[in-house]
Amino acid sequence: MDNETRRKRRAPPLILALFLLVFFQRSTVDVLALNYTNFRHVSSLRLARIQRHLDKINKPAIKTIESPDGDIIDCVHRHKQPALDHPLLKNHKIQRAPPEMPRMRVSKEGEGMRNKINGSEGTGRAWQTWHLGGERCPKGTVPIRRSSVNDVLRAKSLYHFGKKQRIRRLPLDRYVDAPDVVSGNGHEHAIAYTGSSTQELYGAKATINVWDPSIQVVNEFSLSQIWILSGSFDGPDLNSIEAGWQVSPELYGDSRPRLFTYWTSDSYQATGCYNLLCAGFVQTNNKIAIGAAISPVSLYSGNQYDITILIWKDPKIGNWWMGFGDNTLVGYWPAELFTHLSDHANMVEWGGEVVNTRTNGEHTSTQMGSGHFAEAGFGRSSYFRNLEIVDADNSLSSAQDISTLSENTNCYNIKSSYNNEWGTHFYYGGPGNNPECP
Repeated sequence: MDNETRRKRRAPPLILALFLLVFFQRSTVDVLALNYTNFRHVSSLRLARIQRHLDKINKPAIKTIESPDGDIIDCVHRHKQPALDHPLLKNHKIQRAPPEMPRMRVSKEGEGMRNKINGSEGTGRAWQTWHLGGERCPKGTVPIRRSSVNDVLRAKSLYHFGKKQRIRRLPLDRYVDAPDVVSGNGHEHAIAYTGSSTQELYGAKATINVWDPSIQVVNEFSLSQIWILSGSFDGPDLNSIEAGWQVSPELYGDSRPRLFTYWTSDSYQATGCYNLLCAGFVQTNNKIAIGAAISPVSLYSGNQYDITILIWKDPKIGNWWMGFGDNTLVGYWPAELFTHLSDHANMVEWGGEVVNTRTNGEHTSTQMGSGHFAEAGFGRSSYFRNLEIVDADNSLSSAQDISTLSENTNCYNIKSSYNNEWGTHFYYGGPGNNPECP
């Protein structure tokens, strides 16, 4: 290759920056609809820093798959995945599978009814969009959603990319009935929870209804998830493992619901991140891409689709495993990442969360769940069903003793119940801004 050809093929930093700005402004219709119009000049120095970071987390692919929704899925050798860059996992040996799955502790009658509802008319299991083309990652690899420059530019900064803003919780002794109340940072919830500072919990499970709630502004999100918690709610040492589905235009660049994970060992200060955007979560499955879109989604008064999430602590080695769907193992959070959760959890939560930035001084219209209140019921309101916990003997049992919380029931609410088909379950959600929620 001669010098003239090299010169033509090498884009000058200024031209590259201008190209990225134009491309960023012409993003998806979903993002443009959110009035995301305040674009900043991108310096070549900042672009270089971003690219160095992307080179760390976008590992070399054995195979690349383009999803119908525009995602790029890289099939990365499992021994080259981002998790193993963590300093605490320098000599980590990947655990292929846990010695045993949690055992069911239900009557034959109860199990039969649950299987019946799983296959009932109008209810189905959601999967992932990137599978629609029929391609798969080879054995020995893990599918990783590729991050782009635009993904980073949507974040507040490179440091904040892939991280939740710090969540402040009121201490239990000040608000015993509301362990997840957030003070002053705009997070609102509708959750069910169980546990106490003296209780030992080893995991949780639920089947979660999937919707595509509307998001008002790009830096807000709506999610439905399971939290596994231990440590001090009002201190710097809270440990949390989280998984579910999320709509986050800032993180993903669109308004599709996506399978996500999160972890922190210091109250969301410096450790942990979403999905595989930092070192930590070890993926073992070659069919599930964390951060990829879920399809199909539920329709109002139409077919309902859900996903099942199981998180539990392997009693022999101590890692926290995640299952998706019908006991499909996705991967695990190594015990080395945590302080309190290296032993056990003392609280489990299930439910929805939104960010309310109060644009123009009004409560956000970002929806939670289906965007309808709990009273709307099946086919209209979003649900969590078959809530279960994992005990010290690695047994699953129905979560009988739960409490519920919603900070502002005029904006989002929750109603729990129990029956033989869905066990402990609840409907939850809401529209956000409305005449009763100004």
